[in-house]
Amino acid sequence: MKYYKIIWRNLTRNRRRTILTVLSIAFSLFLITFLRTLIVEMTRVNTTPMSTRRSVVRRSTSLGESMPESYRRKIESVPDVEIVIGQNWAGGIYKEMKNFFANFAVDHDKFFEMYPERKFSDSARQDFMRLRSAAVCGVKLAERFGWKTGDKITLLGALFPVDLEFTLVGTYTSVSEENTFFFRRDYFEESLGKPGRVGIFTVASRSPEAVARVNQAIDAMFRNTDAETLTETEQAFAASFQSMMGNVQGLVISISSVVVFMILLVVGNTMSMSIRERSHEIAILKSIGFQNESLIGMLVSEAVLICLMGGLLGCFGAKILFSVVELPRVVIFIRGFDVTAATLALGIAVALVVGLVSGAIPAFRVARLTVAEGLRRIG
Repeated sequence: MKYYKIIWRNLTRNRRRTILTVLSIAFSLFLITFLRTLIVEMTRVNTTPMSTRRSVVRRSTSLGESMPESYRRKIESVPDVEIVIGQNWAGGIYKEMKNFFANFAVDHDKFFEMYPERKFSDSARQDFMRLRSAAVCGVKLAERFGWKTGDKITLLGALFPVDLEFTLVGTYTSVSEENTFFFRRDYFEESLGKPGRVGIFTVASRSPEAVARVNQAIDAMFRNTDAETLTETEQAFAASFQSMMGNVQGLVISISSVVVFMILLVVGNTMSMSIRERSHEIAILKSIGFQNESLIGMLVSEAVLICLMGGLLGCFGAKILFSVVELPRVVIFIRGFDVTAATLALGIAVALVVGLVSGAIPAFRVARLTVAEGLRRIG
């Protein structure tokens, strides 16, 4: 751009206004980046090979109702079923409510086969099988509380009337999540007096093609019983769990639309004031030979640069912040919070569009003025 010195001089003429405008755009695009990342993380699915073979069996009436423990043997008898484990949401609290995290009691005998994407050491596997009070957790959860192998960890009973003490025998790494706490269900059952109830059964079919047949066979087996089941793929179960929180995606889109509209108003108002204040100068530039196209280009470039500075600050600021602040500590229903390249590109695109629209309207209006009209505006 051969007029970059003029454009930059005009941008820095009223520095306070420019800085405040950039910061308002940055904050708005930070919010859009946050909301977009939230939706991406909430809709992210596990794409490991084993996940395509896993299904979840729960009560058809409510996820909060349990099923008899004896269902496991019956499910294992269904053709094409390879592995079945029972799981209970424990809802335990570590020290105080703010330390809440996902914790499950699981059938330990087939747990490692069911989740091969979670990588454990050999010693952790052996100790989990050997020690009744053993527990394992994701590396991020261990880092959060400073736990290490061999530590004694007590979870306070919030959902069930029992406090449980565990020995951490190892941690796991995973491409999907590293913030969950697992312990043995036989120890959990023993502490509750062996009620023999299971919250969900996780089922692994022998092949992805057999999943639909297995799901239908399991539900048919327990139809017209006291505890009818609903069996769905792991991805469908995750989606239904998220739907309990309402139409979050619709809410996020609505908020983002309002934010974009507000950015447009802010930048449009800023550019209108700036251009109106310079009507006299623009008229002089036209009188010495500047064409309308050049003037419009310079004025629109000012708006685009302001929006780009705000966009870069807001979007990349969000990426840096979320890479440092581990948001899953607060938002427990998501596995991570990584601002993707697509989200960054969307934020920058929004900034560009807002800059073009907000700068073009007042620029075209002023450029149509004659030299005499421009000079007359100053009086």
